[in-house]
Amino acid sequence: MTTCTNCKTEINQNYCPQCGQASKLKRIDAHYIQHEIAHVLHLEKGIFFTIRELLLRPGKNVREYISVNRTKLVKPIIFLIVCSVIYTMISHFFHTEEVYALPAEAKKRASAAISGWVESHYGYANIIMGIFIALWLKLFFKKHSYNFFEIIILLCFVMGMGMLILAVFAIIEGIVKVHLLQIAGFIAFIYCSWAIAQFFDEKKIGSYLKAFSAYILGAITFTLSVQLLGFAIDSIFKH
Repeated sequence: MTTCTNCKTEINQNYCPQCGQASKLKRIDAHYIQHEIAHVLHLEKGIFFTIRELLLRPGKNVREYISVNRTKLVKPIIFLIVCSVIYTMISHFFHTEEVYALPAEAKKRASAAISGWVESHYGYANIIMGIFIALWLKLFFKKHSYNFFEIIILLCFVMGMGMLILAVFAIIEGIVKVHLLQIAGFIAFIYCSWAIAQFFDEKKIGSYLKAFSAYILGAITFTLSVQLLGFAIDSIFKH
């Protein structure tokens, strides 16, 4: 009989029946680190399976994740952040975004600083932009029963895939030295619109038009909000 080091419950088995803490902690080694990384990335639940399913049947799989089974796919917010980090690392490695840099004078503005934060934190920025897109989707697809937070989950999955599309094109651009990010952005935008329409009602053409409109309006309102915030900060500090 031993005592749990976490909740002080007496235990006589491998794990505490009260809190689940192991009765004897294994020593931290390479295997432990490997397991922790895999756990964070949810590789044991199939990140490649998630990518494949979102690429082929995004609407069906996200609907199943929300209503039926939440163990098949990687957790959506983690998926978006990991995909965004992958793109950020690749774009920095190949310096693909340097050709789109702002002039020196423009960099002094608050809006440029905010835009710089967005480019350095795509994962969090995508979640924020997803809020704007979700508001438009909720308006355009108000006849559907999905709530705001379920739509956010949808967007985490499809926007994560969008970042992977950008990452693939960033690799190609870095290798062939041809500017492809604008093309990649267009393809990612088309994928996201298609995936959203698949989620709501893939049989209606109107779903694709509404998904396209909601996504672009969400991106525009997010960008305008960033610019307005920067303009307001610049105006305050000028005075």
